[in-house]
Amino acid sequence: MPVPGKPVRSITLSLRWGDMDALGHANNTVYFRFFEEARMDWLASLGLGDNNAPTGAVIVTTGATFIKEIRHPATVEVQTYVGKAGNSSLDTYYTLTDTENGELYAEGYAKVVWVDRQLRSSTRLPDSLRSLADGA
Repeated sequence: MPVPGKPVRSITLSLRWGDMDALGHANNTVYFRFFEEARMDWLASLGLGDNNAPTGAVIVTTGATFIKEIRHPATVEVQTYVGKAGNSSLDTYYTLTDTENGELYAEGYAKVVWVDRQLRSSTRLPDSLRSLADGA
């Protein structure tokens, strides 16, 4: 099944030896770290990744479908997609694929909510994110 949304950014990451668990494959938390790295890289590319900015992204819902185990050594491509935008939220999706053979390791999802860091409450999604989601 195709990932909803439209592609907005792709990065390549390497699995580290220490990312593996006792079963000899990547621990499930590593997939979420890959999603996070891709999301932060994408936001930074838009000038929205500054932790000292008055507003920023928080994750309110996340999930993953694990399709194939990742074993060391491995290099993965993480593709980020944007979906539906709300007043203060944005649906984001991710795929993890093997850079050598294109096999799909996992699909992920995260609902991003834009927050006012001082007030600790949601605020309007930046127009630059909203425009990316238009038509997604």
